Amino acid sequence: MKIQAAVTRKQGDDFQWQDVELAEPGLGEVRVRIVATGVCHTDAVARDLGIAPFPIVLGHEGAGVVEALGAGVSGLAEGDHVVLSFAHCGQCGHCLTGHPTVCDTFNDLNFGGAMDDGSHRLRRDDKALATFFGQSSFASHAVVNARNAVKVDPEVDLALLGPLGCGIQTGAGTVLNRLRPGFGSSLVVYGCGAVGLSAIMAAKIAGCHQVIAVDVHDSRLALAAELGATHTINGQKEETVARVRDITGTGSEYAVETTGVPAVVRQSLQALRPLGVSAIVGVTPEVTLDVHQDLMAEGKSMVGVIEGDSVPRVFIPQLVSYYKDGRFPFDKLVKFYPADQINQAFEDSKQGITVKPVLRISN
Repeated sequence: MKIQAAVTRKQGDDFQWQDVELAEPGLGEVRVRIVATGVCHTDAVARDLGIAPFPIVLGHEGAGVVEALGAGVSGLAEGDHVVLSFAHCGQCGHCLTGHPTVCDTFNDLNFGGAMDDGSHRLRRDDKALATFFGQSSFASHAVVNARNAVKVDPEVDLALLGPLGCGIQTGAGTVLNRLRPGFGSSLVVYGCGAVGLSAIMAAKIAGCHQVIAVDVHDSRLALAAELGATHTINGQKEETVARVRDITGTGSEYAVETTGVPAVVRQSLQALRPLGVSAIVGVTPEVTLDVHQDLMAEGKSMVGVIEGDSVPRVFIPQLVSYYKDGRFPFDKLVKFYPADQINQAFEDSKQGITVKPVLRISN
């Protein structure tokens, strides 16, 4: 069928909405009419750094309505509201033990540009277009593996839910699934974008006594305080490590580092108390980062976390439930843009004007 999609022809190009051809869903796949899709930093990285093949249709935080089912699909029906999340094989040891975020074929399925069987579902001028994260949600429709589609409560505004598939899941899951801080513990979040603010809301749900937000933008720190941070630190105006130790006494028990800035990664370790744990979520450039002394001197740990170590079909409905209960108000992060303002949405996100842009694709 003919659909509209935002095509990126080569590295660094702007997004251009064009007519493309979408194949019918194959075995184990569904076609989804995209209602809205989040704009994520990872999409910008893929476009600007070329971590996936071109030409490509990016987008990986889609939310929509199931329109058609391929053969062999169970658990989904036409008309279901779904959030689209990352691709995973469902068969390797990590997938089968509840860790699909480290699926043996995660990189191939999400960044390789093709579906599970190596074929393509998108074409323009009879030439294949690469798929991103098994969904390519910067489009009016997407064909995805049913494993990627998470059925959600139809009572909640579907347009809001796309970011749960990646960025918001990453922040909240890092706290609730991986770190699992105990009631009354202390946690510092470095970087108050969508991922960091989601971690702050999750820390409040977990019952952390001290939730410390670190950023360089006072507006984001104000939002962090509204969402549950008990203390805020402007890293440009205060000495972060000293301030964390002043607040906590001996350093924090946990940290979530979302910026990927090497100096901030180092701060997240230095501000831990002995035996503390820092979860690294932000992508750090390939630079020398000497953390040996920080780790060895006091038994500290540094762990990498992908997609919040989540099982999307379990965790995303949990987040929706928290939202309905008023405990996870992630809607305060979202600003909606018309689909044709996709390039502006990326620029506003880059400049820190918008925490989480979401494109409205259809009603």
